Amino acid sequence: MSRIGKKPVQILDGVTIEMEKPRTVIVKGPKGTLTFRYEREMSVEVNAETKEVAVTVARSSKRSPALWGTTARILENMILGVKNGFQKQLELNGVGYRMALKGRSLDLALGFSHPVVVAIPEGIDAKIEGNVMTITGIDKRAVGQFTANIRALKPVEPYKGKGFRYVGEIVRRKEGKKAGSGS
Repeated sequence: MSRIGKKPVQILDGVTIEMEKPRTVIVKGPKGTLTFRYEREMSVEVNAETKEVAVTVARSSKRSPALWGTTARILENMILGVKNGFQKQLELNGVGYRMALKGRSLDLALGFSHPVVVAIPEGIDAKIEGNVMTITGIDKRAVGQFTANIRALKPVEPYKGKGFRYVGEIVRRKEGKKAGSGS
C-alpha cells in the first residue's frame, strides 16, 4: 500500500490536464506542455470539480506498488513544471576552467587537451553568470539529467575542490600527502 500514491495530486490554477485514449496524460500550463504515458497497472482519473488527479492501481502485480507512488509524483512534477518550471545550478571551480554559452551549446575548458562542447537539448535553457551555470526547464527529469551529465564531465575532486559542484553542495576536503623526514 503506497502512502504517496494514495494522496491525490492537486491541479494548480492555470494548468489543464487532458486524458488521451492509450493511457496518455497531457498537462498544459503557462510555461508549456508535457506528455506522460503511464503503465497498464495504473489508472489515472481527473476530477475537474475538486481540481485533483487520483492515481489508483488498476491491475495488481509485483510492480504495481512501486509504480503507484511514482506515477502520482511524476504527474505532480509535471503540474509544477508547466506552472513554475525547475532549475538547478552548477558551480565551476578551478584555475583555467571556463564555460561559455555559444548559441545552443556550451563551450567548456575543463583542463583537458581539447575544449568540450555540449549541445543543450530542446526544452532546456542554460544561463552563465561568472562561474555559476543555471539550467532551467519544465521537465524535472530532463533538467536533472542534463545537469548530472554536465557535472559528470568534471566532478569536484576532494583535494583542491576543482570541478563542477551543485550550488550549496558540501564537499569534504581531504588532506594531501605530508612531506616526511628522512629518518
